[in-house]
This record gives sequence, C-alpha cells and structure tokens, in this order.
Amino acid sequence: MLIFLTKRILFLIPILLVVSFIVFGILRLSPIDPAFAYLTQSQIPPTQEALEATRIELGLNRPFLEQYFLWLKNLLNFDFGTSYVTKRPVLEDILYYLPTTLNLAFISMLVVIFFGIFLGMLGAIKKDSWIDRGLGVFAFFSVSMPSFWFGFLLIYVFTLGLGILSPYENFSLKSYILPVLTLSLMSVAINMRLVRVSYLEHQSQRSVLYAYARNLPKKVVQKHILKNSLLPIVTSFGMHFGEILGGAVVVEILFGLPGFGRYAVSAIYSHDYPVIQAFMLVMVVVFVALNLLVDILLALLNPKIRYEGI
Repeated sequence: MLIFLTKRILFLIPILLVVSFIVFGILRLSPIDPAFAYLTQSQIPPTQEALEATRIELGLNRPFLEQYFLWLKNLLNFDFGTSYVTKRPVLEDILYYLPTTLNLAFISMLVVIFFGIFLGMLGAIKKDSWIDRGLGVFAFFSVSMPSFWFGFLLIYVFTLGLGILSPYENFSLKSYILPVLTLSLMSVAINMRLVRVSYLEHQSQRSVLYAYARNLPKKVVQKHILKNSLLPIVTSFGMHFGEILGGAVVVEILFGLPGFGRYAVSAIYSHDYPVIQAFMLVMVVVFVALNLLVDILLALLNPKIRYEGI
C-alpha cells in the first residue's frame, strides 16, 4: 500500500506543475494589463509613467519564464501575493473565506452520501414497486432542475412564504440548510440511481444466490452486496464532491455566504489577478487531493487495484 501511495503522489507532482504553468499563462493572455488593473483598484490615474513604475514594482517587466519561476518560488513559501483590492496578503483572505466553502461542501457531501446510498438501496430492495417508481420520478425532476432555480424556489417557499428559514442570518448552522439542499439535490438523485443499478447488478451474482440458498441472514447478505457495490459509487462520490465545490460559487452568491467562491467572483469582476491565480490553483489542488483520496479508498476496498498499480 505504501508503494502504491508513493507512486500516486509522485505522479501528481508533474501534474500540479503543468497546471500551475497553465494557470499563470492563461491570465497573462488576458487583454487587461495587470498594472492597469492594479492602478485602477488603487484609485491611481493610469498614466504611462505610473504604468511603467507599477510593472517594475510587480515584476511584470521581466521575461515570462522568470516571472513564472519567481511566482512558483513564492508559492512554495505559501506567498500567494497581495490582493489589488484589499491590499492584504491573499493567503490571509483564503484562510478567512475557504472554511465557509469547505463547510458547505462537506455538509452537502454528507447529505449526498447518506441519502444517495439509503434511497438507492431502498429503490433496489423495493424494485418495481410504487416506492421505486416514485424515486425514479424524483430523480428525473431533480436532475432536470437547475440548481440556481431550485435555490430561488427554496428562498421563496421557506424564507418569503413560511418565514421559518433564513440563509442570511449570522451564518449559523441553520443558515446552511437551504444552501446544502440546493447543492446536494442533483447529486443525491444521480448517486441514488447509480447505487440502485450497482446494487441490483451485484444482487444477481452467483455468490449472493448461494448465500440465500444457505439461509444466511438477509441483513448479512445485503451488507455483502453493498460492499461489493461500493467501487463505482466511491468514484462517483469523488467526482460529485468536485462538482459541489464548483457549484458552491453560485450558491454562495445566491444565499449571501462569505465563501471562497464569492470572493473569487468579486476578484474576477475587479481583475484582481493574484486572487484569481490563487483561487484557480487552490481549486486544482483540492480536486487533485480528492482524486488521490478516491484512489486510496478504492485500493482499500479492492486490494487487486493497489497490486495492479504497483
């Protein structure tokens, strides 16, 4: 397992380097001059002399590769630069805003895991019953419904209509209920159907039929089926966590949560390049870490994977 894990981590290093180069290069292709954006946000007239002085101050007069390696060196020291808008180190802003986004994503993912597995197993056990058909209708409408529209619907019903839930109060645990429902609905529906299909597929295997023939307890057999069904489900959960992180940007704006996504959108509007670079890089690192975690879980569930990966 240690060899498998070491190979996976070493494989991720060149991926992160390539991604960092792409992130740095894409922003340099922007038609907005970073020096002009810096002066604008600082409320300084962007004269030619001021632009030249700012380019020297920000290191923009250096060759592209020199700028990149200097930026990469600062990253290794956890220096993401200084925000053009707040004038604070970007790392301080990240540490302030990122926990809200991660809390929202983790709570949403717990909802997806619990209800995805529970409703999927329920649909498989009650196959072709009215419960199964009802869950199929629920999944159809949930997948077809845009998240932002569902969020507006929740606000209209529970905040404006019933007045029992408000996402804008004190950012307490109660204020996460509507954003979590908005983020998790589609993922619950997709994973519910995946669990159902995987469960039914493994339920028809010979080992399960032999277990029933030997009169093993039904709960024991169901646990065995669920364990064997987890491989595609774990992969799906890893992918959906990434989707939830991406969807958090819209949800944070919709519900007024002070998260990392909302902070990044504000930076895009104001052309705050250090923040945009940091946002893109942090999101990539999170996605890569999630893929690594999924690989580890799959290797733990199926030893054949880690032995083939060595």
